[in-house]
Amino acid sequence: MDTQVRAGRGGWSRRRVTGALAGAAAVVAVPSPAAPPADRAPVAAGARSAAPPRAEDGPRPLLLGTYTSAEGGGRGIGLASYDPATGEITGGGTLTGVADPSYLAVHPDRRTLYAVDERQDGAVTAVRLADRRILGTRGTGGAAPCHLSVHPDGRWLLSANYGSGSVAVHPIDASGALGERTDLVTHTTPPPGPGQQGPHAHQFVTGPDGGHVLAVDLGTDTVYTYRLDRAKGTLTATSQAHTRPGAGPRHLTFHPGGRFAYLADEVGDTVSVCAYDPATGRLTVGDPQSTGSGGGTNYPAQLLVTANGAYAFLANRGHNSIARYAVEADGARLRLLGTTPVGGDFPRQIAFSPDGRLLFAANQRSGTVSVFHVDTEGGGLRLAGEPFAFPVAVCALPL
Repeated sequence: MDTQVRAGRGGWSRRRVTGALAGAAAVVAVPSPAAPPADRAPVAAGARSAAPPRAEDGPRPLLLGTYTSAEGGGRGIGLASYDPATGEITGGGTLTGVADPSYLAVHPDRRTLYAVDERQDGAVTAVRLADRRILGTRGTGGAAPCHLSVHPDGRWLLSANYGSGSVAVHPIDASGALGERTDLVTHTTPPPGPGQQGPHAHQFVTGPDGGHVLAVDLGTDTVYTYRLDRAKGTLTATSQAHTRPGAGPRHLTFHPGGRFAYLADEVGDTVSVCAYDPATGRLTVGDPQSTGSGGGTNYPAQLLVTANGAYAFLANRGHNSIARYAVEADGARLRLLGTTPVGGDFPRQIAFSPDGRLLFAANQRSGTVSVFHVDTEGGGLRLAGEPFAFPVAVCALPL
């Protein structure tokens, strides 16, 4: 039986968004932070384990995602800057014209920003960073896209439609603009897990080998592996990895060694170590482990691994903390070290600065962004001053 159906659509039931989309203006608001460097070459697939760059002098750009349709939400993509030494954030305006930009990603050359438009008629938007010009918007073919990523070769944009349980591929041209969608696959089997009404694709990322892309689906308790045709932008299903029923997997991140990955289960409040075979793209999910929440109401969100592969961090929504793990046995084992209060409410997303010395946490319910200094040698986190206020902060992207 086919495990996916192409060009399928489903209902929109994403519980995180309140209010209806009221429309979007096509206005760029300035001032804006310093422009990103324009001389960066695309990142190769094998460069994931490289040492992070050293901190640059002067303020660096910080881009912030929100829900424009939520009560008290933002007007668009937040433009800010941060001090790479102190972590202090300074506001710099808003880029309007993008509806519900709840997740952001940057092209490997750092010239173009991509945002999901998390609404019923889902879309993805490209923005040229040098002058904040919107290069265009393309439909994802599904509802409520909540995640996107750029393939390391810089030619393909991958997006996950939460509401309809589908994943899409768009080509990226030399200017950074998006072309018409080249593929769309809807997850139809296995059937939805306990308490779920249908598939809910939550993440779509490239494996360390560059040839496989993996889709994490909360609704079907499955991680789907596809082979990406890098000439045509089409997907071929190769394998499925199943969590325990009702786990509700949300986010996957790879160890820089390329043989292991870590999976956060939103519904089950657990994290798992997964073995990964780069030759086949097959993922094998290990036993569930504690998030450090102590058994209270908690919904794990995003996972990060330090560039040296020694530590991992997990955002805990509800417990409102960041769980800290030591990574052992060359990536095969996680050991919980403890938790650090996030300094906000409901940390939806976390991200490292490019040099790996700062960790940013976007706290949705408190409307703040917390910044931490990262001890890459000991796995500790130290809050870098008062959190920065931003309406319904759901994504922080430091450049």
